Amino acid sequence: MNTRRPPRLSAGVVVVRHETRQWLFLLLRAYRSWDFPKGMVEPGEEPHAAARREVREEAAIDDLEFTWGDVFRDTGPYTRNKVARYYVAQTHTARVTLPVNAALGTPEHHEWRWVTFDEAMDLVSPRVAPVLEWARGVVLGLGQS
Repeated sequence: MNTRRPPRLSAGVVVVRHETRQWLFLLLRAYRSWDFPKGMVEPGEEPHAAARREVREEAAIDDLEFTWGDVFRDTGPYTRNKVARYYVAQTHTARVTLPVNAALGTPEHHEWRWVTFDEAMDLVSPRVAPVLEWARGVVLGLGQS
C-alpha cells in the first residue's frame, strides 16, 4: 500500500525576450536562488493559467505569447514533494517590476535579470538547469519539445 502523497504542483514560465539577435531569459532571485517565475497551482486552477498568473504576480508581465504552444517540462520532486511545471513564452516587456505580495508585505523576489543562456546556466541551480536547457531547445527549434 502506497501511503505517499501525490506531488504538489507548481507552475511557471520560462520567459524569453529577443534582443540584438539573441534570446534573453528572465530570472528572478529569492535569497540565493535564481529561478523562473512560478508558484503553486490553486485548487481548481489549470496549470497553464496558474503559470500565467504567477508571471503577472511576480514580474508584472501581461504580454506573454506562447509562440511554441503549450509544451511544458516538469521537474522531479523536490522540497516537500513539490513538482514544478514550466511552459515557455515570449514577451516584449523589457522592464520588469517586482510587485509587493500582499501576504508578505514585500516582493517575493529580491532581484530580476534578463540574461543570456550561458549567464543563466551560471546562476541557476541543478534542479533548474535541465529546464533551462529544454527551454533553449524549444526556442531555437532543436526538437526538444
